[in-house]
Amino acid sequence: MNNIALLILRLIFGGSMIFGHGLSKLNKLISGDLSFANPIGIGEAPTLVLAVFSEFLAPIFIIIGYKTKFFSFFPAITMFVAAFIVHLGDPFVRIEKALLYLSVFVILMLTGPGKYSVDK
Repeated sequence: MNNIALLILRLIFGGSMIFGHGLSKLNKLISGDLSFANPIGIGEAPTLVLAVFSEFLAPIFIIIGYKTKFFSFFPAITMFVAAFIVHLGDPFVRIEKALLYLSVFVILMLTGPGKYSVDK
């Protein structure tokens, strides 16, 4: 039963990350619009590229269960930055979604993908 739960987490949160966050950022990058927030001071374009990697590419690997512990690190860090840097002074309702994503990706970092994955 735990393996099914891990599969469901990977599918729902990976898919939600891709379609709710990553795809729009990928389209922005492809269109050449590199304007983006710069919360950690590395520049707008590098931050956008990292966001696309963390919110579009990494979740693809998480969904299929390939190197899940490794790839879960990237959206977890992105959600940490969103919760504790970008939205730090905001009401909890603005931070809540980032914390939920952060929690799930940390859980996947700790547990791995389960047996229903490419790695197993």
